[in-house]
Amino acid sequence: MGRVDQPVRIDLYTRDACPLCDEARDVIARTLARVPHEIAVHDIAADPDAEALYRYEIPVVLVDGVKRFVGHVNPALLRRLVDARQRNCKA
Repeated sequence: MGRVDQPVRIDLYTRDACPLCDEARDVIARTLARVPHEIAVHDIAADPDAEALYRYEIPVVLVDGVKRFVGHVNPALLRRLVDARQRNCKA
């Protein structure tokens, strides 16, 4: 896990014409609006390895490098993950 003073790292694996991917991006933006975070959006069509891994699962969301969401992003769970990260980093 990252340090509390480092932004949360979000990797969103997506593809063109994916309404669930658009929804995931919106949920992440709303949920983390007041939390320092970095989001990297990866189009699996441009990455054969990512396409092989995620073609049947998109959107896929990694939080600090750990796969946490497939298909839908649960905003309450995302918030709990971020809150737990901040608590653990302070300890």
